[in-house]
Amino acid sequence: LDTIDGTATAGEDYIKLSEEFVMESGQQEKKITIHVIDDNQWEPDETFFVKLSLPESEENRAKVGSKTVALVTIINDDEPGYIHFEEPINLVKESVGKAEIKVARVNGADGRVSVHYRTKDIEAVATRDYEPADSELVFEHGEISKIIAIPIMNDLDAEKDETFAVELYNPTGGATIGKHGRTVVTIINDDNYITMANKMASLVQVDMDKLSVTKTTWGQQFKDAMTVNGGDLETAKFVHYVGHTFSFFWKILFAFVPPTSIAGGWLTFFVSLLFIAILTAVVGDVAAIFGCLVGLKDSITAISFVALGTSLPDTFASMIAAKNSKTADDAIGNVTGSNSVNVFLGLGLPWLVAAVYWESKNLPFTVKAGDLSFSVLVFSCSCIIGMILLTLRRFLGVFGKAELGGPTIPKYACSIFFVFLWICYLTLSGLQAYGHIYWAA
Repeated sequence: LDTIDGTATAGEDYIKLSEEFVMESGQQEKKITIHVIDDNQWEPDETFFVKLSLPESEENRAKVGSKTVALVTIINDDEPGYIHFEEPINLVKESVGKAEIKVARVNGADGRVSVHYRTKDIEAVATRDYEPADSELVFEHGEISKIIAIPIMNDLDAEKDETFAVELYNPTGGATIGKHGRTVVTIINDDNYITMANKMASLVQVDMDKLSVTKTTWGQQFKDAMTVNGGDLETAKFVHYVGHTFSFFWKILFAFVPPTSIAGGWLTFFVSLLFIAILTAVVGDVAAIFGCLVGLKDSITAISFVALGTSLPDTFASMIAAKNSKTADDAIGNVTGSNSVNVFLGLGLPWLVAAVYWESKNLPFTVKAGDLSFSVLVFSCSCIIGMILLTLRRFLGVFGKAELGGPTIPKYACSIFFVFLWICYLTLSGLQAYGHIYWAA
């Protein structure tokens, strides 16, 4: 009787056997014991063979049957377990130095197993916001947790929160990836404590009122309005004092807006709309008076001074949002916010009120188009040209291959072209308004 290695190896998986056994007269069966070596290392099922053969002896009159070789399978009973991240979301401060992400091994810890991990960009950019990683994590027998350390770079720039992902792949030693094979790491800007508190609250599903960090009194708002740089005089520069001097009246005026801690912020919302409506009316009237004094038509005053005064601050706000955002999504706030309010509320609401009023009098409500149709046509053509240029800037290197920013020459050339479109719009609208261009609406 001899054992022969298959995928199992003698001395490692079982005890080799090579011996002669005797069956007595009348004995029809006999059991053979082969010792299997047990270990804690996971491995696939393995096999070896047991072979029967007759000894070379003239006295032996026994014969062997057709089945002289038996296949023995050693079934693995070790549990290497599942490997996954303990949390699907991890929050780290930008100044923390390194993000420590915990990886757990559950439902078994037999044997030595390993798993590979790698980082992937989402909003954060490798080598600029964090150190990329593509390495292997090894769990020894009985080990149930490991830490992945990803270095975080602190660039000291004011920017919104950024995210990247860490993925587990290619497990070995019989282990498998668990339910959290991917975790998202959010790098929180250290200055943005409100965002951090809100995100932590949403993760643990607690009452947001307990973590509210909003200003609760009008007094605090007036105090902030009267101080330079929000009270931080140590870091205040000359430009902060100049800005505070020119904006002091507006700071005090808008300090009367109720704080967001009252009525869940709804009172703040409606009072802010009221303030905006009043200021818009004042700006419109002042611009109309100015246009009358210098001899400009209302339509020209509206598309020049009024539009410039109401939209220029939003333009600078959009520029700042674009610089501080990796995707520049916040830069379209001027379009989706201010311009939409002007069109749908500033124009639509007065027309709606007027239409309802004249309908109640059973009289027709007539609005003269005036110079509107020509102005809208020129403006629409300028918008189409602008959208085409933005598309070309996205895909073609000669235009900068960047919708915002990019190489110096294409950047400034496109900026000058957009200013030229604005000047063309004002010029053509003005010529048509004063009768130098004939337009039959």
